[in-house]
Amino acid sequence: MTIGELSHIANAVAAAVEEQGAATQEITRNIQQASAGTADVSSNIAGVSRSTVETGQGATMVRDTSDELARQSATLRKEVDNFLGKIRAA
Repeated sequence: MTIGELSHIANAVAAAVEEQGAATQEITRNIQQASAGTADVSSNIAGVSRSTVETGQGATMVRDTSDELARQSATLRKEVDNFLGKIRAA
């Protein structure tokens, strides 16, 4: 083998190593972007989870209020019926 051939091979190896280094840097950037995206998704899921809990609490409050209004309505209905009954009896 001649010195020229060895030089050519060495240059090819150096170029391949440089390309591999560039590819490794690109992979690293992609991993960092994926990690940031994953963090964003995780944060969004946490926000949805909090909103779900708040919605559940709100629904419970609405149900409880509705139940109380139904009880008050039934009581009022009985009182109106009693009042009208007394008026009819008089």
